[in-house]
Amino acid sequence: MTRTAKKLTKLTYIWLVLPVGLALGTWQGWSWWSWVSAPVIDSSQVSNPPQIQIEIAPGTGSQQIGNDLQSAGLIRSSTAWRIWYQILRWQDRQGEFKSGTYTLSPTKPLRAIAEQIWRGQVAKTSYTIPEGWSLRQMATYFESQGFFPASGFMDAAKQIPRDRFPWLPEGIPHLEGFLIPDTYTYVIDKDGITPQAVINQMLNHFQTKALPIYEQQKGKTQLGFYDWVKLASIVEKESVLPTERRTIAGVFTERLRRGMKLEADPTVEYGLGIRQTADQPLTYAQVQTPNPYNTYMNPGLTPTPIANPGLASLKATLDPEKTEYLFFVARYDGSHVFSKTLEEHEAAAIAIRRQRDSQRPSPNPQ
Repeated sequence: MTRTAKKLTKLTYIWLVLPVGLALGTWQGWSWWSWVSAPVIDSSQVSNPPQIQIEIAPGTGSQQIGNDLQSAGLIRSSTAWRIWYQILRWQDRQGEFKSGTYTLSPTKPLRAIAEQIWRGQVAKTSYTIPEGWSLRQMATYFESQGFFPASGFMDAAKQIPRDRFPWLPEGIPHLEGFLIPDTYTYVIDKDGITPQAVINQMLNHFQTKALPIYEQQKGKTQLGFYDWVKLASIVEKESVLPTERRTIAGVFTERLRRGMKLEADPTVEYGLGIRQTADQPLTYAQVQTPNPYNTYMNPGLTPTPIANPGLASLKATLDPEKTEYLFFVARYDGSHVFSKTLEEHEAAAIAIRRQRDSQRPSPNPQ
């Protein structure tokens, strides 16, 4: 072969074979990267994508995080994780992976998982407590949501953390009345969701939102702190329409001022552990059953709150409507008929009962 031919062969290799090899290598590299950076599970192939919790302890290195994620089946390659970590460091030299508990899904690509941990988007959940719920209702709710057993919550509610919340009254048997209703966001830590942590969150909310209301008005009311919460819980259970809340608070305030018994149905229900309905109202026997919470039989307020009142009822109890009404009866549509005398009250109750009876469907003839 002549020198010219050898030179042409070499040029042919450089201009033809080498680019093909480089293209093949690039294609193989891109194919590998596309595979390792893609989700481990195709979300279109599963109806209920799994959620995996990963705890990243403070000080955990980036490579160990990658190893843990690969072991958990969240990413395909810890090597690809290391490459993406370098890309993140190049984009944000001050950044770093954040410690915490994360809820991650193998249906997410490597990039999305890395950015979630880089930004510290730790696992969160939420729970909503309606106004007027009792401790028992809260316990049942948390258990139904899979947070923790109802018994665990009830036990925790009997522990009074006055070391952290010294404003809590001394000697109270449980925290009924102080777990203020609201929608809460909870950041999940390594211990998960515990009854005590949830209770502390709600007590902190009471301290921030409710306690200042009393502090600002305590010079204008004769109610002590604990009595304020007790009465507010009764107002909460009796009130359905916001427009009637201050009126109901005014009726109870006036009855207390005159030394009259409150005669509030919800206190009987709480004491007996029952709940009346429009079709099954309290019976005379139930109202006459002695128990410490029965305000038909016992003067004054109940031994403890009967529910956890919301801010509106707490405010209304400190600013009740000045009224001559001493009685009210439910219409079963949320509203009430208010009366000044017992005779008016009894007449209203009879009229409501008759109206309800007239609306019931007639029994089918035999």
